[in-house]
Amino acid sequence: MLITITNEEKVQVTLAPTTAAGNPATLDGIPTWEVIEGDATIEVSNDGMICTLISGAADVNSKIEVTADADLGEGIVNLVDVVDLAVVAAGASLLGLSVGSLELNFYLK
Repeated sequence: MLITITNEEKVQVTLAPTTAAGNPATLDGIPTWEVIEGDATIEVSNDGMICTLISGAADVNSKIEVTADADLGEGIVNLVDVVDLAVVAAGASLLGLSVGSLELNFYLK
């Protein structure tokens, strides 16, 4: 999955596991999230089902990996997905117009 945000933004990603037929599925345990490349940071919910991806520097892409166990028994069947987070520079949105101090005009006719 590719997500593009500016270096001033963050985005929430939510897991909704399904079976091969598209029906809702249960995971065993709490999914884990990890930044495996780049300088983004993450905030993961207590249940691991929601992760907020927080941009790093502009023009530095990050990869965030999520891993979850699909085997509801004692075994482990890891499902792994990767989010590609492309970070672009935020554009100007205000001109920042300001007024300087008043000066006397000595050249009046």
